[in-house]
Amino acid sequence: MSKVSKRNIISASIAGIMALGCSQMVSADPLNEIQKEEDKIRVAAVKSQKKIDGIFEQTQELLVEYRSVIDETENLKVYNDHVATLVRSQQEEIDSLQRQIDSIEETKRGVVPLMYRMIDALEQFIELDVPINYEKRKARIETLRDLMTRANVSVSEQFRKVLEAYKIENEYGDGIQAYTGTLAYNGQDITVDFFRLGRTVFLAQSLDQKSGWMWNNQARTWEVLDEEYLSSLTKAIKMARKLEPVDLIKLPVRAAE
Repeated sequence: MSKVSKRNIISASIAGIMALGCSQMVSADPLNEIQKEEDKIRVAAVKSQKKIDGIFEQTQELLVEYRSVIDETENLKVYNDHVATLVRSQQEEIDSLQRQIDSIEETKRGVVPLMYRMIDALEQFIELDVPINYEKRKARIETLRDLMTRANVSVSEQFRKVLEAYKIENEYGDGIQAYTGTLAYNGQDITVDFFRLGRTVFLAQSLDQKSGWMWNNQARTWEVLDEEYLSSLTKAIKMARKLEPVDLIKLPVRAAE
């Protein structure tokens, strides 16, 4: 074979090889592109799945939060109903208290004049009664009148004091008592020992036990006591002061008319 022919064969072979290589390169490019697109799709799918997972988690959180809000709303509704019931009950109690306050004010308007009448009646009674502890009882009336003019003393306290004075006056009708005081007789003030048996007997004896007097409530004056009663009166005074045991004694009692 000639050199020219060999050269042509070699050239043809190289050309064939190059053509085959180019053909393979051309056919490989679309596959690469497809693989790249698939990779992009997979990456996009992963991102999308992550987004979906995130949205799902958010949805679950919102659902839990929603259910919590619903539960809280129900609880608040129940609580609000409860509070509303309490408010109505408190308002009813306030209205009741207000009515009571109004009633108290009306009662006070009636009680205050009543107390003044009670004090006047008590003072009149003392003036007509046996003068047992007369000065002390008169001073109690003045204290009551002063109490009625004091703004810092409640009406209830004033009324309590008036009732207390009545109770003290009522106690003078029971028991025996002896105390030292001054007796006005024939223009003289004589220091004596007074003795009372309830309101039935009111007697007085001089401190030397030589003279005695008996109160005449009808005549509103003192009368000389018969000497026969002096020793009994002395004993009665000692009994009232618990210096002697209680015993039967003879004392004058004015008959009721």
